[in-house]
Amino acid sequence: MVFRLTFLVVLFAAGLSFSSFNGTGLPSSKPDTRLIRTIVIDPGHGGHDAGARGSFSSEKDICLDVSLKLGKLIQQAYPDVRLLYTRTQDTYPALYERANFANNNKGDLFICVHVNSAPSSVRKEVSGYRTVVSYIGKGKNRKKVTKSVPEYRTYKVPSAAKGTETYIWGANKSEEKEIAVRENAPILAEENYQANYGNVDLNSPEFVALSLLKTKQYFKRSAAFAGFIQDEFVKIGRVDRDVRQRPVPIWVLQATAMPSVLIETGFISNAEEERYLNSEAGQDELSLCILRALGAYIKWLDGRQADDPPPPSLQTDPSNSSAHLREMLEAIDRLERTRR
Repeated sequence: MVFRLTFLVVLFAAGLSFSSFNGTGLPSSKPDTRLIRTIVIDPGHGGHDAGARGSFSSEKDICLDVSLKLGKLIQQAYPDVRLLYTRTQDTYPALYERANFANNNKGDLFICVHVNSAPSSVRKEVSGYRTVVSYIGKGKNRKKVTKSVPEYRTYKVPSAAKGTETYIWGANKSEEKEIAVRENAPILAEENYQANYGNVDLNSPEFVALSLLKTKQYFKRSAAFAGFIQDEFVKIGRVDRDVRQRPVPIWVLQATAMPSVLIETGFISNAEEERYLNSEAGQDELSLCILRALGAYIKWLDGRQADDPPPPSLQTDPSNSSAHLREMLEAIDRLERTRR
């Protein structure tokens, strides 16, 4: 909720409007996708890894169904965007393969689709009583004693957890994300980075500093997109479990050199939610929410590029040793504002 409050303040301050979406959820006017040229969709699990299981379905199948529906909507709404999937069938790409696929294809946004699950609770109740006979004393003082002892049965109660939550990479794992950015420098600096930015040593302290700046930018963008996703889910009545960071790293979020989110679309452990997640109507509704959030994110992103002042590091004394870094940052800023 903190993320969304922060970015909504920025949003309203910039005076952005989301009225360009018609009743179908598709944009009614041509969107500006300069900053989102390639989107990678990652349906979670697959193949031998079924993920969470419900009473009649598996997470891997729901993830794939929702992802394919989302992809079709994105292709309709943004025909100029290059759309890629880490899988389109019941296969299992390893986690590192998913991240490498996104990085090698120069993704501008990584959307991972998952389904949540919560463990059942174990309860105990009295199922009856039995008579227990014992003896006390010795010899002629020995006496028979009977008492009634309760017998118990244990049973599981399915969790009532429901709703959606969207994860971004953990801020406490900035180092891993920064490494991903540095190791995929051609994504950051484009393939012809020397023509754009000069003869830059990708292992230099300047470029490491640039990678850190880019990492922070990706964090903000990931948080903004995640907030828009949750807001769209709330509009259709889904329970809001907020934007989250997990203390245990989510590899595909840490290792992708781009803004990235992981969407937990609902709880397969909840019978009502499982039916919703497997229904055509439910899957259509979920994918449409993500599409609308993407539209809001693109508008927000374009507004920031057009209206934001240069980052503070560009406003320092040009006579210091970081002047070359500032030139690099300015070049990247100009390129991002104008590339198509």
